[in-house]
Amino acid sequence: MSFFDNLTSKIQDGIQEAFGDNNENDNRPQEHSDQQQSYDANSYTAPANRFHSFAPTRTGNDAKWYVDGCGYMWAVSIALEEARESIWILDWWLSPELYLRRPPSENENYRLDRMLIAAAERGVKVNVIVYKEVSQILTLASVHTKHALEVHPNIRVFRHPDHIPKGQELHEDLIEGLKNLSFSPFHLAQLPGKQIESIYGASEDIVLYWAHHEKLCLVDSEIAFMGGLDLCFGRWDTNSHPIADVHPTDLNKALFPGQDFNNARVFDFADVEHWDQNKLDRTKNSRMGWSDISLCLRGPVVDDLKAHFVQRWNFIYKEKYNIPGKGYEPLTLETSKIQGGYYNFDGFNTTPMKEQPKGGEFDAPPDGYQQEGAPRRRHHFSAFREQMGLISHDDDPQGPSANGVSVQLLRSCTKWSAGVPLEHSIANAYINVIKNSEHFVYIENQFFITATGEHQSPVKNQIGAALVERVVRAYESGQRYKVIVLMPSVPAFAGDLHADDSLGTRAIMEYQYQSICRGGHSIIEEIQKAGVPDAGQYIRFYNLRNYDRLNTGSSMSRVEDASGVDYEDARREHDDLVGAGYDGRGEETGAQYGQPNRQYDQYQQAASGEDTSQFDSVSACYMDGGPSITEIPWSGSPDAEMNAFVSEELYIHSKVLIADDRIVICGSANLNDRSQLGNHDSEIAVLIDDPTPVSSLMNGQEYTASAYASSLRRQLFRKHLGLLPHQICDQPNENFEPVNRYPNIYDWDSPGDLLVRDVLSDEFDLLWNETAAVNTAVFSKAFHCVPADNVTTWEEYEEFFGALFVPKGEGEDVTPSRYEYGHVVTEEFPGGVGELKEELNRVRGTLVEMPLRFMQGVDFAVEGLSFNSLTNEVYT
Repeated sequence: MSFFDNLTSKIQDGIQEAFGDNNENDNRPQEHSDQQQSYDANSYTAPANRFHSFAPTRTGNDAKWYVDGCGYMWAVSIALEEARESIWILDWWLSPELYLRRPPSENENYRLDRMLIAAAERGVKVNVIVYKEVSQILTLASVHTKHALEVHPNIRVFRHPDHIPKGQELHEDLIEGLKNLSFSPFHLAQLPGKQIESIYGASEDIVLYWAHHEKLCLVDSEIAFMGGLDLCFGRWDTNSHPIADVHPTDLNKALFPGQDFNNARVFDFADVEHWDQNKLDRTKNSRMGWSDISLCLRGPVVDDLKAHFVQRWNFIYKEKYNIPGKGYEPLTLETSKIQGGYYNFDGFNTTPMKEQPKGGEFDAPPDGYQQEGAPRRRHHFSAFREQMGLISHDDDPQGPSANGVSVQLLRSCTKWSAGVPLEHSIANAYINVIKNSEHFVYIENQFFITATGEHQSPVKNQIGAALVERVVRAYESGQRYKVIVLMPSVPAFAGDLHADDSLGTRAIMEYQYQSICRGGHSIIEEIQKAGVPDAGQYIRFYNLRNYDRLNTGSSMSRVEDASGVDYEDARREHDDLVGAGYDGRGEETGAQYGQPNRQYDQYQQAASGEDTSQFDSVSACYMDGGPSITEIPWSGSPDAEMNAFVSEELYIHSKVLIADDRIVICGSANLNDRSQLGNHDSEIAVLIDDPTPVSSLMNGQEYTASAYASSLRRQLFRKHLGLLPHQICDQPNENFEPVNRYPNIYDWDSPGDLLVRDVLSDEFDLLWNETAAVNTAVFSKAFHCVPADNVTTWEEYEEFFGALFVPKGEGEDVTPSRYEYGHVVTEEFPGGVGELKEELNRVRGTLVEMPLRFMQGVDFAVEGLSFNSLTNEVYT
């Protein structure tokens, strides 16, 4: 009997043991299965708060943005160092060995576990909730996180959820099935939906598909850090996004030690419990840059974040950690001091939960929403705020000062994740803000999977429908309006896209293309059906990509020869010395040679005779004021330099929407069903409305923008266009500080700022699109990167990419590829490396066009395989 036949049989035989009688399960009331809750208003209890959030809008807050992990993690380190009472953390993945400041060799006290343990030793109570992964599929090693941190009685770590009832006979088969579901050959996807539904993600006590995806750090109940960045490996990065980390003349300059050096398109994180098992050779491969956004908040909204954390903590405590003698305790919070929220702490709160009012439409617009054909409102700030249902601080006698920011906490959660009725207030807010936007919407997100109606099953979220409606309304009214979307070109999964084990990656890409431009009901197709002749005038999609140079020239060879030590061996010993991974301590590695850190010491001593390299990365070359790549010296042969250039997509992990330079939605939620429906992954986000006015321009006319929204949007645009200076990680400024120390510092009216001020101007449009076009052309020629618009079939894929970068054959008969992945196609540059550098000198920033024609001529993902309705949802 095959595995799949055996599993099908065991599904039938094991359901009664695992879940009770089959008939009872079949007749079980729908509300008992939180995964069956529908994505509409009738299936959940909707609070009266705006967007049906459990929390109301709070005024009088301070809010600060951080673009990328360098400044954000530095600010978190300051807060942890100053904590005196409590530290509460929610994370999808938490790596105890993560360095919050870089380089690690100069900041050993700023490793996350050391900071948390130091806080615990001075009396701070540390409570951590991490996602308990299916360990056979994900390599987050949450059990290590728990064991590494719970070394002090003041630190307590919860892992949630438990995916399968303990002792269940089906456990091994279920895990093996998930492996096959996640990769090739996807046979489980063809099992009857009713059978597999009883096992995967459909019962209260089994949650295999969905994850806790929130990112939150609360310090002393006063300031909160949240957004897209987990405190884990692979997330730290600067605005310049160096993807090379080779330092032949000084190993102590390494920024990404151990497992922290990652490129998920080459090797995903694997065996992370062993710091030295990172198979990504940094002398041959680049890392993948990580573009992200997070926030720091202070004020009344922190109380709502505290309430959310207590709700999560107490629900998990009641479910699995209420064990006498283990030292675990519930948390308490006086909700009587938090006005307007609907809180349920499973009986551990000091104030009973308010009764929540029923009803409310899923995407009901606020009073004053502009219906089609109605007279247009005046385009000014107060009208927009009134239209959005936002509180006017001028009319609130008890409101904050002029600098107070309005913030509302939004969530995606339900019974399995938080023990609460279904809430999808993040999706409600997205739809509402899009429909009420007057000039533009900017979206930067890790995924883009959405529907324009009821014809794109299994995708359910209607953010796409809101975009279509708003664009069509702009066209019909003759209004200049724009939607700009930035997203990754490829999901961060390893493998050749044509390989069998990349079917899951292709499935996600196919859903994204069907959301954007294919399949008959995509956003662009629906806009054109409505009579808009050129959808591209209103909505366009972009990716990010960058390049760097691996400093593997003759200086490395000389030091290796002089020391008798291979660079990578010495580098691994350095990584162990700074404790860059699980159980890395330093002395143990060197002890086996009879002398601690022998290889590291020998290499460093030999390297001291070399001139210190100033160009271990050339990422400054495409940033504002950076040197020309044509003038950067190289120690070695021209051919070696040619082969040292590498490129990779700059991975967009942000989850942000900015409307009209006035409203910001930012948090952990991706733009897909997993994050938006509420009954899948758990998420948090905030809607920020800053009343601080900023004089600006919109379509050439004077315009009043919000300081917070406008500065964040301009900072992002300038980074993508290369209009920010190179960021040096160990030279902190005010933007490396928490919000209780300094607000955001932004250089209003600087030359770079003025170039991105007016989103709707012809001048900005030309700058943005020409930069994207030039960058795209350069990267396509130099690196033959895919996806690409000139690759529409598998035959074109093989000619443009596969024949150059994909090894051929199997087992011992494999023929190496002509070029290593991510390296330059040298035949494109008959003039040698000088010609290459002239071409790369045209690159500014990291913005590139999204190739919407990629593989449009083939059945890109499904290729004849049928998916049942449940397994389809994994990819949406």
